Amino acid sequence: MRVLVAEDDRVLADGLCRSLRSAGYAVDHVTAGNEADTALSTQDYDLVILDLGLPRLPGIDVLKRFRARGKSTPVLILTAADSVEQRVRGLDLGADDFMAKPFALSELEARIRALVRRGMGSASALLKLGSLSYDQVGHKAWIDSQALDLSARELGLLEILLQRTGRLVSKEQIVEHLCGWGEEVSHNAIEVYVHRLRKKLEGGDVHVATVRGLGYSLQRDGEGTSRP
Repeated sequence: MRVLVAEDDRVLADGLCRSLRSAGYAVDHVTAGNEADTALSTQDYDLVILDLGLPRLPGIDVLKRFRARGKSTPVLILTAADSVEQRVRGLDLGADDFMAKPFALSELEARIRALVRRGMGSASALLKLGSLSYDQVGHKAWIDSQALDLSARELGLLEILLQRTGRLVSKEQIVEHLCGWGEEVSHNAIEVYVHRLRKKLEGGDVHVATVRGLGYSLQRDGEGTSRP
């Protein structure tokens, strides 16, 4: 899961980015509105955390431009001003949630999880396919009652595939959602992660299918694309 944090308070942003990364998210951080607008016009994100008081381009204008491009990615607004007028304006312009500073980090993290689930069309933190289950909050996976020993990258890959069950996911899409700026992950590395995940899913009724040159899909055995 990839998140853009647009916040010019570096102390707040550093704490938020550290918390999100420790929870398994890939995080990009910008400190100005024009930088946020550029990032949102060139990258795909699963969630945007947007401060309204950004320099060089107000956060509300970043939001307006983002929605005008037809993007439906969940947006959580942060602001130092706790006024009904700002809440109404932000929500009317397409924000999905709103938090006034200061706030409890635990509450923000809970709202982020809820928005990510909503953006993926799921009301539950638990994703399931056949005997495979994945907890998006605890970042744990298991087959039936047997826990899977997965690395952070493998868990991230599993989450991406589970959220798009039955659909092809290209290597480019995996890199976009799995990695933040400055993280170098090659297509060969993605193939390694897929191979390792495929091996660890053996024994269940779910597999990672490959369509050569197009991408990967998580499927139940006997359905859709054949195994490679």
